[in-house]
Amino acid sequence: MKNIFIAILLAGFCSLHAQNFKAYQFYDQKGKEIKTDKLVKELAQYDVVFFGENHNSSINHWLQLKITEALYEKKNGQIMLGAEMFERDNQSQLNQYLSGKFDAKTLKDSARLWNNYPTDYKPLVDFAKDKKLTFVATNIPRRYASQTSKEGLESLNRLSEKEKTYIAQLPIKVTLDTPGYTEMKAMMGEHAEGTKVMNFISAQATKDATMAESILKSWQAGKTFIHYNGNYHSKEFGGIYWYIKQKNPTLKMAVISVFESENPELKVPEKEYKPTEFNLIIPTDMTKTF
Repeated sequence: MKNIFIAILLAGFCSLHAQNFKAYQFYDQKGKEIKTDKLVKELAQYDVVFFGENHNSSINHWLQLKITEALYEKKNGQIMLGAEMFERDNQSQLNQYLSGKFDAKTLKDSARLWNNYPTDYKPLVDFAKDKKLTFVATNIPRRYASQTSKEGLESLNRLSEKEKTYIAQLPIKVTLDTPGYTEMKAMMGEHAEGTKVMNFISAQATKDATMAESILKSWQAGKTFIHYNGNYHSKEFGGIYWYIKQKNPTLKMAVISVFESENPELKVPEKEYKPTEFNLIIPTDMTKTF
């Protein structure tokens, strides 16, 4: 009997000190925890949802898929998908895959897919294929962003009319009023040359403006457009969000931003935390896909 009593005490002691491992936690803009069912219910009310990501976070990608699946059910299929990871001039190849005319190998051979496409983005594309959903290749072809970084925004005027269809309508407005761009300038350091800094920021702007235009051209009233992009492209309501607001301020948009935390309970970070409508907190040591 004594041994049983000791065992019960030890079990109670161990349970008090047991670690509760949390893989993620969503918060609303006011810092209140929000469950995924309520998150999906609220997301269904928006025209555009930006789902920010850390490109190498396994849980981030898994949640993108699960939230998309749940939102599809909640909206009775009235959703559209789009992603930074696909460039405008690869839309035809993506469409061929979605329609079943291309197999996975043909898509890989004909489109510029990211290295982590098989693990992180193929599940989303295959979901769109299975449900016959629109999936928009929103981003500027990287060669034009690279050209902007090296030669400046004005160099895009030299492109052919065909090439210009793959980028946002010129001229593209670039201003440090866009959230995040001042931070980019600071990251380059005080001694970086002015022209070089602005070319670098302009290259980012060509991506953001092109993705914004792609979303605006594709969005259909009554549907929720879910856009997957690196966190920097929409955090603090900057980037793509900012460019859409300049063109269509009435569109109802929500941003899911992502933050990492070493706190085992995944509480809202005390530093460098600027929340958007919804905020995903994930462990700093979460498994990385690359």
